[in-house]
Amino acid sequence: MTILGVGLDLVAIARVQRLLDSKGQHALGRLLTDAERSYCLGQPAPARHVAARLAAKEAAYKAFQAAAGTRGIGWREVEIVRDPEGRPALRFHGRGLAAASALRVDSAFLSISHTDENAAAVVILSTA
Repeated sequence: MTILGVGLDLVAIARVQRLLDSKGQHALGRLLTDAERSYCLGQPAPARHVAARLAAKEAAYKAFQAAAGTRGIGWREVEIVRDPEGRPALRFHGRGLAAASALRVDSAFLSISHTDENAAAVVILSTA
């Protein structure tokens, strides 16, 4: 296995709560896929889950920096999904998928964590 990129990000949940309070559905529609938005809004503390997804997306962008043209990846072109056992995983669309193909990404590892104050994520992109 060869590591192609590593990304780490930390997001303040209070900042996301302020964003949701001021921009609400508009912000969610711009930042999250429909499935992500549905998941987050179904949770008791939506801002915590939105912050975790934003941290994961930003960590993925950072991991992609080894490929040309990755600055143009949109927020909705990196999606955080859950595998059958409930673990977070990444799914790429559009320019995110093109960047993964250009780097020959075989695996994208994602770890998300949060407290009451912050959400953090680490992404590792690798090839066989």
